[in-house]
Amino acid sequence: MFIKSEDLFAFLRIAVQKKQDGITNVILPISPPSFSNGKLYFSQNLNEQIVLNSYRTIDPVKVLFYQTRERLTPGEFSQQKNVILGVKACDLAALQLLDRALLQQDFIDPAYKHWRENSIIVATDCGEISKTCHCNLVGGAPFAESGFDLNLSAVDEGFYIQIGSDKGDALLQTMRKSTKIIPANEKIKKRVAEQRRQVQQQLKTHNADFSHGEPEQLRSVNHDFWEEVSSACMGCGACTNICPTCYCLILNDETEGKEFIKVRSYDSCQWNGYATVAGGGTPRPKMSQRFRNRYLCKFDIMKNDFGVIGCTGCGRCSEACAAEIDFRRAAHAAESAAAAV
Repeated sequence: MFIKSEDLFAFLRIAVQKKQDGITNVILPISPPSFSNGKLYFSQNLNEQIVLNSYRTIDPVKVLFYQTRERLTPGEFSQQKNVILGVKACDLAALQLLDRALLQQDFIDPAYKHWRENSIIVATDCGEISKTCHCNLVGGAPFAESGFDLNLSAVDEGFYIQIGSDKGDALLQTMRKSTKIIPANEKIKKRVAEQRRQVQQQLKTHNADFSHGEPEQLRSVNHDFWEEVSSACMGCGACTNICPTCYCLILNDETEGKEFIKVRSYDSCQWNGYATVAGGGTPRPKMSQRFRNRYLCKFDIMKNDFGVIGCTGCGRCSEACAAEIDFRRAAHAAESAAAAV
């Protein structure tokens, strides 16, 4: 199926205004005039410059489901229904991992579950790559194949639409009532396939000098290597806060009088006080130990716990790092160090 861009955006504006099917918010990537570097962030402003055919946003889509700071009192979650557009494959892969962590049978995170159930995810293909994108190194691709409700691939002045779930199909049926949607011909499908191939080739060329080691390889690297590669790290936690799969939290009791208040916020394994116990002891007192743990968590611990590695190749950690530590370069160096053991 195919829809013209202006028809899509017109529908979204009307859907929010009239709260069609209970939709209260449309959240999508924009590039405001104040941004001169082409970077994108999620916004509800449908009157800004909307960009769907680029690479991922600055913040991961995780922040819309697992918020940086959130009150957890049962029954007090906001009753909103979000349509989230422009979600990239790297963020979809991250959500699938978070689903395994936060919606498993033994433990269900009520806030995360609420936002997942009340959100419709409309993914879009990557039409460009950033300097730090490397989904191809971790088994990913610059387009989604699963995990979305609808997927949009930009073609000429419109989008090729793929349905991924019942929620997506229901949204499409709502769109049909007020918007012209036509069948996609073979020419459009071939264009989409060629565009995807071109971006994949860009990634392959861009990351030709890098590779990631296997979990057992990373564990075999001696500590001198981690001391050296982490020497510039300041332990600020930017990498974990921006990572789409990190979900460590700290829970605070902010109860006042008779009002019961529990608030959670992001925690970071890179912070000096992380996992410190009442007596002052900590399992990883050195920065190099905490730095090493993050790489093992992504490639070994999460793989063991959830069946998939915890890096989706978005490259946000490298982009956010004040010390300009490139995750790809460090992982590749660890692989080389392991091979030399």
